[in-house]
Amino acid sequence: MAEPAAALWAADGGNLVVQADNAGFLPSLPDESFTLIYIDPPFNTGRTQRRQQTTMVRSSEGEGDRVGFQGRSYQTVRGQLHRYDDAFTDYWAFLEPRLREAWRLLAPDGTLYLHLDYREVHYAKVMLDAIFGRECFLNEIIWAYDYGARATRRWPAKHDNILVYVKDPEGYHFDSEEVDREPYMAPGLVTEAKRKKGKLPTDVWWHTIVSPTGKEKTGYPTQKPEGLLRRMVAASTRPGDWCLDFFAGSGTLGAVSAKLKRRFVCVDENPAAVDVMATRLDGKAEVHRL
Repeated sequence: MAEPAAALWAADGGNLVVQADNAGFLPSLPDESFTLIYIDPPFNTGRTQRRQQTTMVRSSEGEGDRVGFQGRSYQTVRGQLHRYDDAFTDYWAFLEPRLREAWRLLAPDGTLYLHLDYREVHYAKVMLDAIFGRECFLNEIIWAYDYGARATRRWPAKHDNILVYVKDPEGYHFDSEEVDREPYMAPGLVTEAKRKKGKLPTDVWWHTIVSPTGKEKTGYPTQKPEGLLRRMVAASTRPGDWCLDFFAGSGTLGAVSAKLKRRFVCVDENPAAVDVMATRLDGKAEVHRL
């Protein structure tokens, strides 16, 4: 796959939708090509049982793969990951090499947005600290929404988690002036000018799901709302910058990027997802099936 895949993308080329296994396609892309990478991988929710034991073993100075309390060096010893009923025998063996590719592909001023749920986000945080470095962690965004089952024996889960990491903590791009504003909760306590402008969103984003009857709806089961990704793209890229989503699903990143005059590559191995993207992005991207 590598040779034909490598010929598809060029920094001065057009937008792409690619049907391919991302593990095979990503190595064909050149280093530091994308200012923003957004990924919404499978959430690994189908298991019936999962146990993981992780211990931290003190190692000699500078030899460990983690830096912990007071700068001490540690080596992580990951226990056996027991079998569960899901698409992957080992979810993290599946995800880790793809996150390493994301680090390689990010531009020096680039930002990664990793969208997960509460079941996996803490494991992903440890993994990304190891790949990017703890100093490159920028935010954990909480996307709070308004749908789903009404739990009666616990607090109902109504949010997803989005981990935000940058390639260079001193040189990443972030333009708060480009972000949509929110109304102040206590408008009487701020000036009229501030009330009119609105306030910068915090790391908790209240945004409804894609309406079942709205014009955004594609019918794809895990579709994310454009408003959610618009904030990321507006803040972390400039017009003409490249964006990448290699679990692209319904192509929301591509749709938002096109509207904001950013360039994009969307990759998914599911033929149904590529069909949805081809229709949704009609005329805005070349479609290739590898």
